[in-house]
Amino acid sequence: MIPSILAQQSPSAQPGIVGLLPFVLIAGIFYLLIIRPMRNRQKSLDTLIASLKNGDKVITNGGVYGTIAGNREDTFILKVADQVKIEVAKKAIASLQTPSEDSTTK
Repeated sequence: MIPSILAQQSPSAQPGIVGLLPFVLIAGIFYLLIIRPMRNRQKSLDTLIASLKNGDKVITNGGVYGTIAGNREDTFILKVADQVKIEVAKKAIASLQTPSEDSTTK
């Protein structure tokens, strides 16, 4: 009687593992398509922000074009026009201005 009970219990252990396989596959696909590219994008933005210096022309997340005039611990001072400077958070910088964007702002 005991061997027949053991024989019945062993096949029931496999469907639990097989039942988790679709969830593991979905999590893997989710990681490859969403999380990994987002991490790479954030790393490149962090290195860009760390390499900025005075005189670099940048664009903020809000769409403000400016030139870096000062650098503080957590903020940048942007010169947006003659005699007009604003202070923005470092994380508010979206990108550097490209040469084509630079010529349209003049």
